[in-house]
Amino acid sequence: MRRRGLASATSAWVKAFNRNLRAVTRAVAKKPPRKALPRPAAPLATRRAAPVGAGDWIPGLAISPSGARKYRLYRPPGLTAGEPVPLLVMLHGCNQDTADFAASTRMNALARREGFLVLYPEQDRLANAQRCWNWYETRNGRAHTEVAILLAAIDQVCLLYPVDRARIALAGMSAGAGMAALLATRHPQRFAAVVMHSGVAPGVAESTASALAAMRGSRRPAPRDAEAALEAWPPLMVIQGGSDGVVSSRNGVAVAQMWAEAVGAGTTPPRVVQRGQRHPMTVTDAKRGGRTLVSLVEIPRLAHAWSGGAAGQRYSDPKGPDASRMAWAFALRQFRRMSYT
Repeated sequence: MRRRGLASATSAWVKAFNRNLRAVTRAVAKKPPRKALPRPAAPLATRRAAPVGAGDWIPGLAISPSGARKYRLYRPPGLTAGEPVPLLVMLHGCNQDTADFAASTRMNALARREGFLVLYPEQDRLANAQRCWNWYETRNGRAHTEVAILLAAIDQVCLLYPVDRARIALAGMSAGAGMAALLATRHPQRFAAVVMHSGVAPGVAESTASALAAMRGSRRPAPRDAEAALEAWPPLMVIQGGSDGVVSSRNGVAVAQMWAEAVGAGTTPPRVVQRGQRHPMTVTDAKRGGRTLVSLVEIPRLAHAWSGGAAGQRYSDPKGPDASRMAWAFALRQFRRMSYT
């Protein structure tokens, strides 16, 4: 039975890849698109179902010269064919996969209400035994290889589905947050916003050993020179737990400060916010010209877990403020600002 399940899963991925490849070929050839939205792929046999409710949970395979990765795309119901919609790219943490991350964050339920697509790239165990994105492997080039693969996944989804390329945002947890920051700083023109949850600043590690030191908070981002000031990095939200035993809370402050300096934003006084019975949080914004370009959300009672995540899930704390809502609200503010400029 196990072999039969694996064979079924493999067949589903192969069918999805072949379908996507044909669609990409048509798009590149600039053939007129069909009026109907693409058909969802056959369901993939997995050990558990992703909690998507209504909507499509579509498997895919992105291939670039640097390699390939599986992904899942959540498409909510009711989208108008051909009408461009926002895309949120969600990068999971170590020891997670796409279904884990979707279940923990419940981002699909939010996408169903708000009407946006969610892309979940999945790290391969052959690339990292713990499924961590290799955001820190800059010395040997592995991190930049994965950046290229993730861009290929985003480009493929943009070809296959009605994505508004001006409204693409990134969000990541832990290793996924580090990779999201690396993506955003290397290709800032591609993204309207980035959200780092429990992550480490780009540029503070170049190997496994230095990554471990950075996670403990013993490494700081290098100061940026005058020529790098006001770089057009996308607006950043940092969400960091004060009781995080995996990624030191010092990292949240460090990346927010580094980003604010890079975009020339000045820090405003912190404010304490508590919603209902959830953990309180301290929010510190950095602004330029009245626009919030960096927002640091510190949650003292949060450990290494997605704040406000689903109960019963690993790396998930339902008592924290809702990080998924905060992430989407932050991205939506950037999208709306762009529509008025």
